[in-house]
Amino acid sequence: MKYKAKILIVEDQYMEANNLEVMLRRADYRVCTVARSVSAAVKIIEQECPDLVLLDIQLKGRLNGIDLAKLLSRKNIAFIYLSGNSKQQFLDAAKITRPYGFLAKPYREKDILIMLEVALYAHQENLSLTKQRLNVTADANMDNPAFAGMIGQSNQIRALQQHMLRIASSDVSVLIFGESGTGKELIARHIHLLSTRARQPLICVNCAALPPSLIESELFGHEKGAFTNALDKRIGRFEQADGGTIFLDEIGELPVDVQAKFLRVLQEKEIEVIGGKTKKVNVRVIAATNRNLQEDLIAGRFRADLYYRLNVFPLVSPPLRERKEDLPLLIDHFIAKISKVEGRSVTGISDVAMREAMNYDWPGNIRELENLVHRSILLSTASIIPAFGHLPEPADKTAIEKSHLRTIEEVERDHIIAVLEKCNWKVYGPGGAAEILGVKVPTLNSRLKKLNIEKVRVKSSDKGLRSHHEG
Repeated sequence: MKYKAKILIVEDQYMEANNLEVMLRRADYRVCTVARSVSAAVKIIEQECPDLVLLDIQLKGRLNGIDLAKLLSRKNIAFIYLSGNSKQQFLDAAKITRPYGFLAKPYREKDILIMLEVALYAHQENLSLTKQRLNVTADANMDNPAFAGMIGQSNQIRALQQHMLRIASSDVSVLIFGESGTGKELIARHIHLLSTRARQPLICVNCAALPPSLIESELFGHEKGAFTNALDKRIGRFEQADGGTIFLDEIGELPVDVQAKFLRVLQEKEIEVIGGKTKKVNVRVIAATNRNLQEDLIAGRFRADLYYRLNVFPLVSPPLRERKEDLPLLIDHFIAKISKVEGRSVTGISDVAMREAMNYDWPGNIRELENLVHRSILLSTASIIPAFGHLPEPADKTAIEKSHLRTIEEVERDHIIAVLEKCNWKVYGPGGAAEILGVKVPTLNSRLKKLNIEKVRVKSSDKGLRSHHEG
C-alpha cells in the first residue's frame, strides 16, 4: 500500500496520541512509533526519518516541544504544533521556530488532515525553492533594476530582497505580513517584476475597499442578468490577471463564503463565474495583511486551509521604527520626488529635522513619512527644511496592544460562549454546542472547565461587557 507520508507523533498523553494515530492511519498516512518525550523523539527521528512531526509543546521531562522544533528546523523536517497552552509567551516562542501550522486543543479531525495536507505541500515547495536559490549577495540585490523604488540598505531590507529573489522564479503563493504603510503592495510589485510573469498583468485588489455584496462579482465576474442590476457581463479580477499575478491586500477582510471560492482557485486553478461556467485561470497569488490571522483562525473568521495554502512562503514588511538607518535615504528620495512634482527647489533637511525624524517612532510608517515630507516642502520657503515641527507624541504602544489584542485562550473562550448562547446553553444532542463546534461532548466539557466557563446571561443593557455569573 502506498502511504501519503510518514508522520511522527510527539505527545505524552496516551489517549490523545492514540486518537491521532488512528486518525492518521485511517487517512492513509504511515505513523512512526509514538514518542512521549524529546529524547525518545530524537532517537525515532534518527531511525525512521519522518516527513513531518506533529508536536505537542508541553512534554514531560526537561526539554519541551519548542526545544525539539529547533532540531527539526536544522534537519529541515516539517512540523506542526499541537497544544492546549495558549499563553502568549508560549505562542511567541513557538512562532520563532517557523512551524508549518499550530492547532490549539481540542482540534477536529478535519482540521488536522487539512493542515497536514497543506503543510506537506508547503514544505515540498520550500525544498524546491531552496534548490533554486540564487547565489546573490546583498550588494547585487541593491543593484537589481527590479528593486528600483525600494529604498533602503538596512539588514531588514537586504534580507527581504534576498527572499524576494529566491521566490521570484517560482509560482509559490506568498503572504506578506506588515503594519499599514510599510509598503506591502510595493513588495508585491517587485516580486511580479522579478518573475517570469513580468510581461503579463499585475492586478491589485484592496479587499477591505470592496462592498461585501459585490466582492464575489468583483473577484470572479458575472454574466449579464445573473442577478438584479447585472446589466452587463463583468470580467472578474482573477480572469483579468490570467497569465500574470493578482495581489490581494487586506486578505483578512474576505468573507468566509468567498474564502471558500478563493481556495478553489488555489487548489483547482479555476474560477466559478456568477451565472456562468467555471473557467481555468493561470494566476500567481500574492496576499497581504496587517491583521493577526492566527487569532482570526481561532475565532473562525478565517479558514485554516486557506491560511496555510497562502502562507507557503511568508514575508514580513518591517516597520520604519525598526530600520531607522534607512531614514536619510527615504527622506532624500521623497524630497527629490515631491520637489519635482510640486516645482519646488527643496534639496534637503537640517540636522535638527533629521534628529526629529530619528527620535520619532513613525506609527504610520513610510506613508506617514512621505506625507510629512510633502507637507514640509509645501510650507518651506528655503532650499532646506529647517524642522518638521512638533511631531505627535508616540502613543503608549504597550497599552494599545493590551487593549486591542487578546490571547488565543481569550478568543477561544469568547467563541465557545457565543456558541453556547446561540443554542441556549445546550451542550449535547442535535443543535447543541458540541455538534456546532465539531467536538465530542467530553472534550467540550473539559474545555468549559479549563476556561472557567459557567452558565452566563448577557444583560440587554450590558451586551458590550461580557456577563455576570449566576450563583
